[in-house]
Amino acid sequence: MSTRILVVFYSATGNTAELASSLAEGARDAGAEVRLRTVAETAPAAAIATNPRWQAYVDAGPHAELATLEDLTWADGLAVGSPTRFGGPAAQLKAFLDTTGGLWAQGKLADKVATSFTTASTAHGGLESTLLAINNIFYHWGAIVIPLGYAHPQLMDTGNPYGGSFVSRKSASPDKEALGALRIQGHRLATITGYVAAGLRTAG
Repeated sequence: MSTRILVVFYSATGNTAELASSLAEGARDAGAEVRLRTVAETAPAAAIATNPRWQAYVDAGPHAELATLEDLTWADGLAVGSPTRFGGPAAQLKAFLDTTGGLWAQGKLADKVATSFTTASTAHGGLESTLLAINNIFYHWGAIVIPLGYAHPQLMDTGNPYGGSFVSRKSASPDKEALGALRIQGHRLATITGYVAAGLRTAG
């Protein structure tokens, strides 16, 4: 049975979506079955229209299927990503995560392996605090949180040990170093999730 990985993201201009795709590629390279999902855009049209890149990304959609609670129950492990919004995840992503209370109450999210990733437009725009805020949800679920860490040599220069991230200075798209770090994160997530899932099946 292949390891099942869910990658859930919110993206306003496409940068977080690019990171999500790279993470999904890394998980597939490790032999996992992957579902790539987004969440609904809930911002008012007037707010979206103030940012040409945001408007263009919305107009070019849909970019992935919308995540469902069934996707969460299906997955052995998951990665959750969002641009940072004042040091925390975007409301669009949080709105989806806030619907998971029923699964949490039934214990269906416990022991899943989870990791997080993010983007920002400034170097000190809240990357780490956003990752930690997403991880707080995993702690409440009883999930097993896997950071990106510095286990791979490439990450010593380009990685964020809390989770994959990218700073989009002057609206830049993710560079090869950031995308490479996300592929490493996806491979790491799928590999460790495989170990945990196999152990749970044996114990069960």
